[in-house]
Amino acid sequence: MNPIANVLAGEGALVAGDGGLVVGVFGWVQADGRSVLNKPPSGSTAAPDGFVHRDLTGQITNFYDESSMVVPEGYMVSLYAAGDFFASASTAATRGQKIFASTTDGSISTGAAGATVAGYVETKFYAASTCAAGELVKISTWDHA
Repeated sequence: MNPIANVLAGEGALVAGDGGLVVGVFGWVQADGRSVLNKPPSGSTAAPDGFVHRDLTGQITNFYDESSMVVPEGYMVSLYAAGDFFASASTAATRGQKIFASTTDGSISTGAAGATVAGYVETKFYAASTCAAGELVKISTWDHA
């Protein structure tokens, strides 16, 4: 396993915010310094604090669902500032492109470093593999090929 780095937080911090938190996308620590949502705090244009990794905290809360990618509100969250992860990209990815996070839902898009992608903010992650839109891409803070 390659090195990973958690977002540092205080006691009782990093819990899913209002309405829960989707895993496999990016998250922002909110103004209270405790809760995490898939969008930045109101008025912020900052990059996300980290990637919300699946640490078996998503729960199936609807009887008819077969799976869930949502951490319920108030449950603890693992937020990673660095590492290597698989994620679904809404755009085709080429190895070495930058990863951008949607400011409405934390979803992932790709583009050139320094590019402006409407509705997205550049992260410190890079595409470490190639994929078509809608497929899984390896994202990494270590692999900048």
